[in-house]
Amino acid sequence: METFIASRVAEGNRIFPSKIIIDPQGVTLKIPGLFSGKEKTIPFTRISSVDMESPLVGYSTIIIDTTGEGNIRAHGFTKAEVIRMKAMILEKM
Repeated sequence: METFIASRVAEGNRIFPSKIIIDPQGVTLKIPGLFSGKEKTIPFTRISSVDMESPLVGYSTIIIDTTGEGNIRAHGFTKAEVIRMKAMILEKM
């Protein structure tokens, strides 16, 4: 299991940064909040593609598309973290 935490400097992560957890069952996106939070888990069998957006300057975004369960889009990670996440997910698909 590996956890990736978005930078607090990135847009939308100032107080409560997003987390992506990759474990043997699938990928979980946790977005904490003051009184409540959001959590979405996608099993590897439901993942259809993994994309990334990496600007020349700034933080990268990972986009995980699924078959019928929407998608996960998380911003605020370094390019190296996004590349590592993508490789881990594609390996387990």
